[in-house]
Amino acid sequence: MAKKYQTALVTGGAGFIGSHIVDALIRRRLKVYVVDDLSSGSTKNVNPNAHFTKLSILSPQFPAYLKRIKPDVIFHLAAQVNLRKSVDEPFDDAQRNAIGTLTIAHWGAKAGVKKIVYTSTGGPMYPEGARMPYSEKTSPGPISPYGISKLAGEMYLNHTYHVHGVPYVALRYANVYGPRQNAKGEAGVVAIFAEQMLKGNAISITGTGKQTRDFVFVEDVVRANMLAMDRKVIGPFNIGTGKETDINTIFKKMKKITGYELPARKAPSAPGEVLRSALSAVKARKTLGWEPKVKLDEGLKKTVVWFQKNNHIS
Repeated sequence: MAKKYQTALVTGGAGFIGSHIVDALIRRRLKVYVVDDLSSGSTKNVNPNAHFTKLSILSPQFPAYLKRIKPDVIFHLAAQVNLRKSVDEPFDDAQRNAIGTLTIAHWGAKAGVKKIVYTSTGGPMYPEGARMPYSEKTSPGPISPYGISKLAGEMYLNHTYHVHGVPYVALRYANVYGPRQNAKGEAGVVAIFAEQMLKGNAISITGTGKQTRDFVFVEDVVRANMLAMDRKVIGPFNIGTGKETDINTIFKKMKKITGYELPARKAPSAPGEVLRSALSAVKARKTLGWEPKVKLDEGLKKTVVWFQKNNHIS
């Protein structure tokens, strides 16, 4: 395949998923720029061959920065990612996610960007009660401010495509897990379990533990991003396994991997917590040529090994 793009910008490129995308682009010999305000990311994650700038996409300096670097493709991951926080602070969520994405779309078009690959969301995008696993044919019906702001981002990108001709792909992820995931705050349950089990700390499971999620490994997600860049496709794509796994099962699998011996404590259910979630990736398979390759057990082992090496836990 002819090399279509020479330069890429990754917003949020010091974060969990973003830094893995940066690595993949560097391997492909692209010139990679990273902007991140480091509110949740870390410079430790950033590939030394990338050009890093500490900058918020909402900064008044950002449009001039974009105009100066003129990226061919933008991977937009910078976001407020905490669903519960979006309920408590909806204005901040809207500013960072909806206005943030409008900023990328508007100023990206003015800087001559050729494609935008947007990190959207899966589970919170669809109405509860819709048939599972959720498909892109299901009309979006987000009820959380986080889901609403992510959908607004998709709509702004769709507008920019129709008015300015900038193609975009919105990748609606399931529950992504893997190395470099932050185990603090509203992090994924896999990262939290890995860190706490390796430290021998007590672990709490909210509610019954029977609530399900669709766990997709970060390497598979990165591959979806590369395909979204390469293929002539536009619009939303679910990126998930289509399989539901409950939290109790994750606990048992990780207990076995880590040798953890304590029983889980029970904690009260979080208000408004989604009880079931899984995404159909049939469209991604047919149109992007993507399907998940890393099995859950393999991905959990890789994640635990990373936490052992990087958190100085024996």
